[in-house]
Amino acid sequence: MIFSQTASRPTGLMLTLLFVVFLLGMVGVRLWLANRQIRHVLSHRAEVPTEFATRIGLESHQKAADYTTARVRLGMFELVFDAAVLVGLTLLGGLQILDLWVSSLVTHDLLRQVLLIVVVSVLLGVIGLPFSIYRQFKLEAKFGFNRMTPGLFVGDMLKGLLLGLVLGLPLLAAVLWLMAEAGTYWWLWAWGLWSGFNLLVLFIFPTWIAPFFNKFTPLTDETLASSIRSLADRCGFALNGLFVMDGSKRSAHGNAYFTGFGKARRIVFFDTLLARLTPDEIIAVLAHELGHFKHKHILKRIVFSFAGALFFFAILGWIAQQAWFYTDLGVIPQLGGRNDGMALLLFFMVIPVFTFALTPLFSWFSRKDEFQADQFATQQSSAEQLVSALVKLVDDNASTLTPDPIHSAFYDSHPPASIRIRHLLAS
Repeated sequence: MIFSQTASRPTGLMLTLLFVVFLLGMVGVRLWLANRQIRHVLSHRAEVPTEFATRIGLESHQKAADYTTARVRLGMFELVFDAAVLVGLTLLGGLQILDLWVSSLVTHDLLRQVLLIVVVSVLLGVIGLPFSIYRQFKLEAKFGFNRMTPGLFVGDMLKGLLLGLVLGLPLLAAVLWLMAEAGTYWWLWAWGLWSGFNLLVLFIFPTWIAPFFNKFTPLTDETLASSIRSLADRCGFALNGLFVMDGSKRSAHGNAYFTGFGKARRIVFFDTLLARLTPDEIIAVLAHELGHFKHKHILKRIVFSFAGALFFFAILGWIAQQAWFYTDLGVIPQLGGRNDGMALLLFFMVIPVFTFALTPLFSWFSRKDEFQADQFATQQSSAEQLVSALVKLVDDNASTLTPDPIHSAFYDSHPPASIRIRHLLAS
């Protein structure tokens, strides 16, 4: 959006005040919740909860407590650091400095804005790199989960950068072009483009993107494969393949998921999961995942995310035209050029601050879906086998058995293991 000299002057500091209040509130709440989690977990560290006493040893329980508190403490430090970076880039003029520097290098409007977003993205990536390195090679390694080599870490990073260039840059350039050329309702066209892009990625992920990072081999256990196909048939799940992923080359954590749409649907198991669970437990875990499919949880989430994106694109379409949006967040919009790239940066950097309060609502909906998928699994397999699998996964992944109830209600997308098992055994 091009502004006149008069429009470029700040119209007030209302947004500045709201931003500061919401940011301080978010940081304060998150630190309070983190402290609650640490205190609660450590206060129950000395004894395994009764319902797990015969299944999980004290040593494993204490490892989970220590792993949880270590992760939360690192998250607290990262939270404060990220908040400081956000303030530095916005209210303290960091984005303004970068915008002026990029403008001195490139005069073409579209290229200048693309370069600005790339520079800020790379800067944020570099700033966050020490946390990623520490988390992977110090924290995860300390508790026996890291299996990633420095070479693989760098390789993943370079592959991610390449994917961003191949897929992300064209999308970014197209959105910026629409902002400049598509008129008042550019945001509607941009939303349609964004939605189509995301659907495309969902379709190509199983066969093009995922193999770029991991090796996928067909499941060779024919007995297990036959049981899985039988389960898929009962659930009406059109299956296009059963694959094992070499997750063990990066982490000792285990998982399973299904991916793709239509004829591209496939079920993927981490090799670490297959090594730990029995065939009956694997079927029970898979039945839970297929419960999400049967109840259309994933489809509903996609529709909801697209509806939410439309809402936010509409807000962006209006707010990008307001000079105070820029000035109240530490940026003086360029008078002789477009500011669409800056609008995108500011909006997507600050919007999480204002939507943080919705976190427990989203968590509640997610946990509701998990209970529903668990119920479906008991109808298709065995509640006892799913409980057994959950206990093994909790133990292997060092998930705390005693999360703080408020912290869990606020953040957790899955119900605590004790509550989940209680529901399963009562079904």
